[in-house]
Amino acid sequence: MSHDLQQLLGRRNFFSQCGLRLGFVALASLLAEQRSISAVTSERPNPLAPRPTHFPAKAKNVIYLFMVGGPSQLDLFEYKPKLSQLTGEPLPESYLRGQKFAQVKEKQPKIMGSLWKFAQHGQCGAYVSELLPQTASVVDDLTVLKTVKTEEIVHPFAELMMNTGTRDYGRPSMGAWVTYGLGSESQNLPGFVVLQTGGYPREGRDYRNGFLPPSYQGVALRNSGEPIMNLQRPPGVSTRHQQELVETVAALNSVRFEQMDDTEISARTSAYELAFRMQASAPDLIDLTGESKQTLNLYGADPEAPSFGRSCLLARRMIERGVRFVQIFHGDWDHHGGLAEKLPVLSRQIDQKCAALVKDLKQRGLLEETLVIWGGEFGRTSVAQQQESSAVGRDHQVDAFTVWMAGGGTKPGLTIGMTDELGCYAVEDSMHVHDLQATILHLLGLEHTKLTYRFKGRDFRLTDVGGGHVVTKLLR
Repeated sequence: MSHDLQQLLGRRNFFSQCGLRLGFVALASLLAEQRSISAVTSERPNPLAPRPTHFPAKAKNVIYLFMVGGPSQLDLFEYKPKLSQLTGEPLPESYLRGQKFAQVKEKQPKIMGSLWKFAQHGQCGAYVSELLPQTASVVDDLTVLKTVKTEEIVHPFAELMMNTGTRDYGRPSMGAWVTYGLGSESQNLPGFVVLQTGGYPREGRDYRNGFLPPSYQGVALRNSGEPIMNLQRPPGVSTRHQQELVETVAALNSVRFEQMDDTEISARTSAYELAFRMQASAPDLIDLTGESKQTLNLYGADPEAPSFGRSCLLARRMIERGVRFVQIFHGDWDHHGGLAEKLPVLSRQIDQKCAALVKDLKQRGLLEETLVIWGGEFGRTSVAQQQESSAVGRDHQVDAFTVWMAGGGTKPGLTIGMTDELGCYAVEDSMHVHDLQATILHLLGLEHTKLTYRFKGRDFRLTDVGGGHVVTKLLR
């Protein structure tokens, strides 16, 4: 240990003078409060150490492809020939009575059928739009949920509901809950990593840790430049000097831990050590030069250019390295107008890449233990929304929209749920957002009613007071 470092006895002064520059997001997400997670021992607890499941798990990891803005299920997965037959007709009063609209103002909005053709695919015979030909090629590996339901018709609250289980700000995200419950198998990367292409969650609230310890917040990985801001060593600081710094922090924290018996201190030491290891692992993660040309072509990914395909490939690489939960936010699917022009563009951006992810995971033997989820915060209506520009679109639909899953113990080639002939309401197997969340946790070996955290005098959980029932039909 150098003489200069030994002189820095005050911890706060030590941190302020050392110039480590770990970066706010990375550091905040890695620092942990250890209360209620593990008992205080003489050894330093690791807040992200793998933890046992409540029962045998079918999935070990999650890749959540979140389509920001609400993709139109009626133009992608819901084949409704009756809509095409009735296009231009007013929506019947019997349907209109219970509909919730965010922007449609007409007293009798007009029905609008899909502008695109549908066909059956695979041995399962599932209908898929011509907009998603590559997704159609893997339909036998998918479990398609046609009747997911939410109460929230406004984007910010619906995004929160899907990602945190409630419309309230400040609650932990699903990825935070999963890493809190299971920890992570990655030694050199965070347990919960977020990638953003196109659309993005407002102010990052859809992947925050809420009242859970900050170790469990999603760490946003940048598409270019430094993977995580300010993670690299500042100019003039060598690896040896930085290692001395980390060792000195650990020594000082160890002394303080013995004095205070506070597990947060040891968790902070683990955070610094992980950040030090990430300086090498994060750049290696985003370096795709080692991937074969065949793999890059499969994803349609340019190693240097940010894209949804590159993010999907990075997600696979993270799962291989033990990251527990990867979430990719992509959009914007909010097509109140210009549906005919905008939806094909978004569909082309994601179609090949989603199929590639499923195929690649399957080929590598990772799909069995990796749960892939695709969907947005809600869907789109069966009636047209007329914009001032005369560009027709669809409004928000909350009563029945489509989410698909693959791998991780789900039954492949299965469609669950059925809507009425106009695609307005579920007539079979309605599935609330909390049911979906309870099922995801179940596949990971977690009982959603037991994965709790005491805050402000009561136990909270992802599904909270809203309930949540495991959809046993989709379990393999």
